[in-house]
Amino acid sequence: MATRLNLAGFIVRRTTARAVIRFLNLRWEKRKRTIVFFANANFVTRCSHLRQAIAESDDVMVLNDGIALDLAAILRSGTRFPENLVGTDFTPVFLSGLDRGARVFLLGGQPHVVEAAAEKFSRMPKVDIVGSVDGYSMWNDEAALIRQIEGARPDVLLIALGNPLQEQWILDNQDSLPVPLIFAVGALFDFVSGFTPRAPRLMRKLRLEWAYRLMREPRRLVGRYTVGTARFFGMVLFEKT
Repeated sequence: MATRLNLAGFIVRRTTARAVIRFLNLRWEKRKRTIVFFANANFVTRCSHLRQAIAESDDVMVLNDGIALDLAAILRSGTRFPENLVGTDFTPVFLSGLDRGARVFLLGGQPHVVEAAAEKFSRMPKVDIVGSVDGYSMWNDEAALIRQIEGARPDVLLIALGNPLQEQWILDNQDSLPVPLIFAVGALFDFVSGFTPRAPRLMRKLRLEWAYRLMREPRRLVGRYTVGTARFFGMVLFEKT
């Protein structure tokens, strides 16, 4: 089986959580920057203008997130991904399982959300929160923000701005961020802080979290899960890659 799959121009890794964690720890030990993007259907459709920049970056790894990616993999290659690497699950697992201390910086979300998320992450045995900035005040002075991150010397930077803003910001600033591990984490802070509930465990196991979110926020998400999903499969099936 190929270790990578081209889906609508994005090279997505075929791998497992254990293998990714091992890879990230090796890169961290060598202080080599690694940027982790989690590709769900929304990522593919909304980040299409970033495909070339992502492909040209030696530091970016793209992981599969969600049932739509699995279906797309079956359509394109006849084989599903080994595991479903949902970013909002993988990132806490990675941080909670650290075997050494990590300095972690949080960027994005509403002020009360990022503060609550930082407090929750700080309870993990090996996590030292060295800074957090919300996704609104960060735009007041981006140069000062970069200096603040640099001064905090984080090992891990979690960025929660949503697609495609978080990916664009990371790609634009990657060379100015002296951070070994950078994760684009979407709604993670909302979930970790408790301000947005996750789907029940059974729904997540059945890979129906999208349905739960749609039921909770139909007005905001109906377009993503109808028109957006249709566009995603159209890109997977018909775009030349």
